[in-house]
Amino acid sequence: MCGIVGIVGKSNVNQALYDALTVLQHRGQDAAGIVTSHDGRLFLRKDNGLVRDVFHQRHMQRLVGHMGIGHVRYPTAGSSTSAEAQPFYVNSPYGITLAHNGNLTNVEQLAKEIYESDLRHVNTSSDSEVMLNVFAHELAQRGKLQPTEEDVFAAVTDVHNRCVGGYAVVAMITGYGIVGFRDPHGIRPIVFGQRHTDEGVEYMIASESVSLDVLGFTLIRDLAPGEAVYITEDGKLHTRQCATNPSLTPCIFEHVYLARPDSIIDGISVYKARLRMGEKLADKILRERPEHDIDVVIPIPDTSRTAALELANHLGVKFREGFVKNRYIGRTFIMPGQAARKKSVRQKLNAIELEFRGKNVMLVDDSIVRGTTCKQIIQMAREAGAKNVYFCSAAPAVRYPNVYGIDMPSAHELIAHNRTTQDVADLIGADWLIYQDLPDLIEAVGGGKIKIEQFDCAVFDGKYVTGDIDDAYLNKIENARNDASKAKTQAVSAIIDLYNN
Repeated sequence: MCGIVGIVGKSNVNQALYDALTVLQHRGQDAAGIVTSHDGRLFLRKDNGLVRDVFHQRHMQRLVGHMGIGHVRYPTAGSSTSAEAQPFYVNSPYGITLAHNGNLTNVEQLAKEIYESDLRHVNTSSDSEVMLNVFAHELAQRGKLQPTEEDVFAAVTDVHNRCVGGYAVVAMITGYGIVGFRDPHGIRPIVFGQRHTDEGVEYMIASESVSLDVLGFTLIRDLAPGEAVYITEDGKLHTRQCATNPSLTPCIFEHVYLARPDSIIDGISVYKARLRMGEKLADKILRERPEHDIDVVIPIPDTSRTAALELANHLGVKFREGFVKNRYIGRTFIMPGQAARKKSVRQKLNAIELEFRGKNVMLVDDSIVRGTTCKQIIQMAREAGAKNVYFCSAAPAVRYPNVYGIDMPSAHELIAHNRTTQDVADLIGADWLIYQDLPDLIEAVGGGKIKIEQFDCAVFDGKYVTGDIDDAYLNKIENARNDASKAKTQAVSAIIDLYNN
């Protein structure tokens, strides 16, 4: 899960890129980067940290140019070294920079091809750098001194033919323009829009529509699966379908947790999808526990608030804010290392005793991944005086790892893996637990005016839409993702950063 943005403007775009990344900060809090282009030169700033910490006034003043791309990152394999902050750069051909959201599932094969056949060197373990070199190689194959939109789209077609996985990409070709493209399954989101200024039309590509809204851009549409958009430096817009057999299978977890509620993804309002999740949950509670004794519904801030509100309305039960959130603590889901997650929960949330004392409380969260956070929150509710604590998940049980760009833990660290609902309820300390049913989640997300036939629901059902995931691959990422491996990787990364600095 990362955030990407690209802007072709009529004046300096550094501030607009900064503002867009701030809006997309929820998609990555590990590192941030911006690169701009002016008179054929590149100006780059990237480092570990939040957007506000990476870019100071002196950095912003150097980021000149009417065209640029940006990225916010969280580590998809546990590494937090600044060497893997994006955008990445290669000088040949033309000077290309690239920022990427997602994950390539055939990255080892690609890295080997890049070295042995393309004769290119990859300097990090990031699959984004691999993708950059694939794109650069394919564009170089055109053999043009000045690339046209036909050359750009042909290179994207070749990228689709070589790269497997989920990806949304923005890339800047120095002195020529910015290209954005999406994997042939449309797993990761990407949109583009425009705004009119006195100097002319400006264009923006981004992970979520909310970043366009905040900057005054009008959403044109989502990129279709396999499609590319190319905006030349002088502001001409070109689009092309670059995949042979595209099919829309977007990640459903974007609507559950990742995206902001004020975003629209593939024509679907995230906010309305979460409202419908609450309705479906309420219906299930009324089916399974028609004689429930819930006194109050309390969301676990922030992502579950929308579903919890509609659940309470549908049940005819009071909705209350029972937790106060410290907004200066990062999202625990994306914090590397179990120790950091455990420590942060008590720092992030504090219970309002008035809303818990002597009541039967229904806590609502967007999902249950490791179970560590909700276990502590249930304990906090009991310490605040709750009589009974029930728990509701707006998503089904997360039983399988994600391989398309969300750094969920290894299968054995998922609390629901090979466990029943009652097992999970016992482990987290809930008096009873309700999970959303997968068909209900699919209906909630895809049941609006925009109909989507299929979603990537692999974390719930273990069905990986790219068709290339087997036990050997899952075992490999299991070894890379477990917390012990991450702790070792982070220690090495810290030493490398200390040495480099």
